[in-house]
Amino acid sequence: MKVKKVSRKNVILYCIAVLWLLVTFMPMLYALISSFKTNEEMYQSALQLPGQWRFENYAVADELGHSLRSIGNSLFVASATTVLEVIVAMMASYAISRKRHIFYARHAYMLFVIGVMVPIHSTLIPISSMAANWGMKNNFFYLIMVYTCFNLAQGIFLFTGYLNSVDREVDEAAIIDGCGDVKLLSRVLLPICKPIIATEAIFSFIYAYGELVFSLTLISDPAKYTVPRALLSFWGEFEAQIGPQYAFIVLSSIPTILIYILFHNQVQSGVMSGAVKG
Repeated sequence: MKVKKVSRKNVILYCIAVLWLLVTFMPMLYALISSFKTNEEMYQSALQLPGQWRFENYAVADELGHSLRSIGNSLFVASATTVLEVIVAMMASYAISRKRHIFYARHAYMLFVIGVMVPIHSTLIPISSMAANWGMKNNFFYLIMVYTCFNLAQGIFLFTGYLNSVDREVDEAAIIDGCGDVKLLSRVLLPICKPIIATEAIFSFIYAYGELVFSLTLISDPAKYTVPRALLSFWGEFEAQIGPQYAFIVLSSIPTILIYILFHNQVQSGVMSGAVKG
């Protein structure tokens, strides 16, 4: 029986992979263990196992941060943002990629690309002022629109690059078969673009799920707190509830982990294809 020789290069790659696994897994394990500790145990040694596993920290997390409600709010906002952003970005990218003969298409693409460089913090005052003038404070719809707008630039950049890599003969064949723009996009190009759609959907969902700045500025009603805003509830005037805070972090990270596990196979191919220059 022959034994395969393992090259030095493979050994090095395996060691790097194991090291990277530890680097990414240890923070999750640390948060999980810390969620069962008291403040005193955290201050004494954050790396030791708890003397007594305090499962009641999860009940306290729901009491202080209303974990289930805030996670539900974040899931709603993130899901609505993802769906709306993907639909709008896909339609805009189709027009930019397939209607190049239209004068404004090229310029519109450049404007969207420039939008990636706009600092979010420079828009806080005008966005907050518009929300106050329009009566949109504590309004999920307004928050979803803000998140959608800030994700559009990235989505259009990725979708346009991906569509530019699709052979135009696919369009010509569909048009010969009687497809208009709507059918061509929804029935022909949309299935082809599943990898980049999954990639952008993950990016958009994670951004909207964990965004703090706008949720802190636009949401003040405790019943509408999202996960990042609810995390601030664990900090009192003199002391922080560290154990329940970590319990809240563990609970709130479950949806994002599950979504990434479901779609992670599409991420690499989507990013590489979406980065193709059209």
